[in-house]
Amino acid sequence: MDRASAADATFAAAGGAGWRVIGDHAAAWFETGSYATGAALIARIAASIPAAELPEFDLRPRGLRVRVRPDPDRATTISATAAALGLRTDPAALAELGLVIQTGDAEDSGGRQGVRTFWRQVLAYRQSVGGGLADPLHRDPPVRFTRLDVPRPLRNRLHLDVGRPAAAVDAIRTAVGQQPHGPFQVALDDPDGNEVDLCPGGPLSTEPGTDDWQAMFSALAFYPAATGAAVQLLTEVAGIADAAGLPLSVDLRPDGVLIDSGKDQWETATGADPAFVALAMRIQQAAAELGLASDPAPYRFIQIGIDVADIPAAREFWRSVLGYRNDPRPWVTDIYDPRRLNPVIFFQDLDTSDADRVLQRNRLHLEVSIPAEQLDTLLATGLAAGGRRLDPGAVDVPRRGLADPEGNELWLLGY
Repeated sequence: MDRASAADATFAAAGGAGWRVIGDHAAAWFETGSYATGAALIARIAASIPAAELPEFDLRPRGLRVRVRPDPDRATTISATAAALGLRTDPAALAELGLVIQTGDAEDSGGRQGVRTFWRQVLAYRQSVGGGLADPLHRDPPVRFTRLDVPRPLRNRLHLDVGRPAAAVDAIRTAVGQQPHGPFQVALDDPDGNEVDLCPGGPLSTEPGTDDWQAMFSALAFYPAATGAAVQLLTEVAGIADAAGLPLSVDLRPDGVLIDSGKDQWETATGADPAFVALAMRIQQAAAELGLASDPAPYRFIQIGIDVADIPAAREFWRSVLGYRNDPRPWVTDIYDPRRLNPVIFFQDLDTSDADRVLQRNRLHLEVSIPAEQLDTLLATGLAAGGRRLDPGAVDVPRRGLADPEGNELWLLGY
């Protein structure tokens, strides 16, 4: 038995059945069937745990992800609380996507800004253990930096789109000393030439009672709050969302509650959806009645773009391995996580006349942390979808490497 499987077995034997240890935390997904049931579970858990030890909760229309430090006793308590509501876990739902940047020098040197500093500013992340970067709210993908083996100077076939508040975008452009470029005049380059389309957000609507919200691919609102008020707000939002029948991501953290529409779920072809605007108004009013004020500092949207020659083939590979779904709109190439826990991936046409760029290995690749028992199944899924197996080399964590039909890499990390 490998180390990751042994950790899960030890955790389960000690009382954490249905949970998986992924990196530095344990996670479980509970099938709830509604926002209200998930909110009821959160309220019961919060009432039984000291505020300083509150788990991270990610509430979705039909389920709830709970993440805690790897404490079997705490996991047992949470599972028992869920069982009292008739809820079950589904470990197959646990997957956490991350970004890896290979670089010759991540550090600042001689007045030159390093790759790590660039991305820390763009993403508003914090440095994490091991020199990586992490979202302070643990919603968006972590970033790791590894050593670049040989120079690869040409443009990647993978980039990020990042949405941030307009004031933050202006500050970032000043900090990195760049004017935006590219077809949409939003692109910036890190010191190695890795690209990000950094897009400024704006108001959700001109309607009164919506000024807490900003739209940047997603519509977002964040309310700092102590635990009691945060749970109250989340419970109110759950009832509003169930009644409206509109999808939301509602994430409870020790710092407060973040509410997210998901990409494009807030708008129609002609602008903000009146039904979503009405929903936003009701949520903003509920927050105000609890004495809460919004804070735009954490607002962020991330999606991943991949340039490919054969969009249908690449799309099928990534959809199959990640368990994503195709966006039904015929004019977009997006695939999305049905639980809205991981970022959207979209595909755009690759200029195949640039043969050197087509053949160059990317400096960026994706990795997904999953329960170890899924490794070989997802490897087989990727190979069946036209992928190619990569040599994992000597590693501490069990992993399998896949390249999509055009060489873009995805590493499966087993925990």
